Amino acid sequence: MSLEEITSAVIAGQPEKVKELTQKALDEKIDPDSIINDAFIAGMNVVGKRFKEGEMYVPEVLMAAKAMSAGMELVKPLVTGQSIPSKGTIVIGTVKGDLHDIGKNLVAMMLEGSGFEVINLGVDVAPERFVAVAKEKNAQIIGMSALLTTTMLCMKDTIEVLKEEGLRDKIKVIVGGAPVSRDFAEEIGADGFAPDAGSAADLCEEILS
Repeated sequence: MSLEEITSAVIAGQPEKVKELTQKALDEKIDPDSIINDAFIAGMNVVGKRFKEGEMYVPEVLMAAKAMSAGMELVKPLVTGQSIPSKGTIVIGTVKGDLHDIGKNLVAMMLEGSGFEVINLGVDVAPERFVAVAKEKNAQIIGMSALLTTTMLCMKDTIEVLKEEGLRDKIKVIVGGAPVSRDFAEEIGADGFAPDAGSAADLCEEILS
């Protein structure tokens, strides 16, 4: 069988089909690493590109991510011993006082689909928590999301905490969310701004390349 069949099923958001084809690939002794990189991640890269270009919408992206996860469940136990090479570690969350998480979860899925290790802290995350977890996990990037104009300033607070801890040079900061703009990102001293989930994955690749 060809890995392209799995890629197509990931893009089409078909969890059962992905599971069935992944099992078939494993039975045929296809290398698990190859299944992850050439089928799952390849599929999510297409999804990210289509989403960015407005050819795919949030529900379809969520289904694709679900399909990838279904296949990943079968493959992960086989590669845990030789841990999947990660492109980098990213701590992501919605800032303190803000409870919106659809966009942020979409970004987390895109990043995972692109091969990053993602630590999703959820919503209402205080600046100190972002920094403490990033420090503990040796993360290279902190990604923050806000949907309310009133909570956007927490992003600046997190950058201040990074400076106080002497980690600002080591950890990059990216921001996003409906009211957040490139100008605002520059104003608070962030390293990057992403208008959507697909761009966020590209931005992280750029920062860490």
